[in-house]
Amino acid sequence: MFIPEIETQSTKDIKAYQEDRLSELLVYLKNHSKFYQNLFEKHNINTRDIKTLEDLTKIPTTTKDDLQARNMDFLCVDKGKVVDYTTTSGTLGDPVTFALTDKDIERLAYNEYISFACADGTNDDIYQLMVTMDRRFMAGMAYYAGIRKLGGGIVRVGPGNPGLQFDTIERIKPNAFITVPSFLLKLIDYAEKNGIDYKNSSIKKAICIGESMRNANLELNTLGQKIREKWDIKLYSTYASTEMGTAFTECGQGKGGHHHPEMIIVEFLDDNDMPVAEGEPGEVTITTIGVEAMPLLRFKTGDICYHYTEKCECGRNTMRLGPVIGRKKQMIKYKGTTLYPPSLYDLLNDFEEIENYIVEVSTNNIGTDDILIHIGSKNTSEQFEKKIKDHFRAKLRVAPTVKFDSISEIYKRQFPEMSRKPITFVDKR
Repeated sequence: MFIPEIETQSTKDIKAYQEDRLSELLVYLKNHSKFYQNLFEKHNINTRDIKTLEDLTKIPTTTKDDLQARNMDFLCVDKGKVVDYTTTSGTLGDPVTFALTDKDIERLAYNEYISFACADGTNDDIYQLMVTMDRRFMAGMAYYAGIRKLGGGIVRVGPGNPGLQFDTIERIKPNAFITVPSFLLKLIDYAEKNGIDYKNSSIKKAICIGESMRNANLELNTLGQKIREKWDIKLYSTYASTEMGTAFTECGQGKGGHHHPEMIIVEFLDDNDMPVAEGEPGEVTITTIGVEAMPLLRFKTGDICYHYTEKCECGRNTMRLGPVIGRKKQMIKYKGTTLYPPSLYDLLNDFEEIENYIVEVSTNNIGTDDILIHIGSKNTSEQFEKKIKDHFRAKLRVAPTVKFDSISEIYKRQFPEMSRKPITFVDKR
C-alpha cells in the first residue's frame, strides 16, 4: 500500500510543511490573483505577516457567492495556459466555471492516485467507472486519470443502465465499482428480479461518491447497512468537490476520509469563522495547495463535518474527515427543531417500501420552514403514511408532510436532462 511520506510524519512536521506551502501560495496569489489582490488591499493584509496556520484567521474567508460574482477574477494564468474548463454542479446556486492547466490536471491525477491507494487500491484492480465522464464534470476525468496513474484497469460504463453494468461485469470481470452508493441498491434490485447471481460476481469493493454512508460516529448509516446486508463487498466512503480538487477517502479501517496535507489545508469553522474544537461540528474551509489556474484561500465549502485527529491504524498520521452532516445553506428549522437533509434521508432509507423520494423545503405564510416529502412507493395507504410519520416523530420529534407520487415521476425529477448526480433536495425558500 502506497502512503506518501508526509502523511506518516509527526503532526508537528506536517504542520511545518503546510506552513511552508502556505507562504508560497500567498506570494503566488498576491502576484497573480485579481480577486485576492483586491481582498488583501481592502483589508490591509500584509501576506508576510501570515506565517502559521493559526494566522489564517487574520484573512477573511472566501465564499461561493464570491466565486459566482467574480468567477474569472480568480484566474491566475493567461487563458492560453488553460487546457480544460469544468463547472461545479450548482447544487447551492449557479454553477461556477473552473479552469485547469496541464499542471492542475496532473495534480488531479496524483490526488486520485493517492486516494485510490488509500482505499487499498493496487495496479491489479479493474475499476468499473459508473459516473459521468463528460458534461464539464471534473470528477469523472479525475477518477480516470488517477486509476491510470495507479496502473489499474478502467471500464468506462457511465451512470445508470443496470443491464449494461451486469453485462460488463460478466464480460470483463472488474473487481471494483466507482459509484453513487444508492445506485448499488438499484443494481441489487435489478439482479434479484432478473436472477443474476451478483453475490458471487467478480466485484469485491466499491468506492462510493456523492452520498454519505456513515453516521457522525463513523458507523454505517441506513444506506450503508442496507447495501452490506444484501451484498458483502467492502465499501469506501469519499468526500470531494470541484472547488478543492482534492478527495478525502477512507482507508480500510473505515474511520473517516484521510486528509492529504500535500494537497490542501483544512479548517473547521463556526458561524464567526473561527476554528472549532475536535468533537464539534464545523464548516469545512479549504486552502488549496499546488493549484495553478484557480487556487483558493480559506474557501468555505458550505459542508458541516466533524474531524478526528488521532493516528489511524493504517499508519497515516493525518486528520480524518467525518461524513457531511449537512450543508449550511440547507439547514432546516422545522417546528423548533434544526435539521439537515441527510437526517431525513437516513430515516426514509429505513423503509423497504420506499423506492425513491425528494425532500422539498419551502417558506409558509408565517415565515417558517415547511417540509414536504414526495415519496415513490407501491404502498400508498394511509396506514403506511402514518407509519412513516410516526417513525419521524420517534427519531426527530417532528413529522413532515408526506405526499405519494408515482415512482417514475420522482425518478424524472431526480435525474433531469443533463443532470450529473441525483437530486434529492429541492429548496424553495
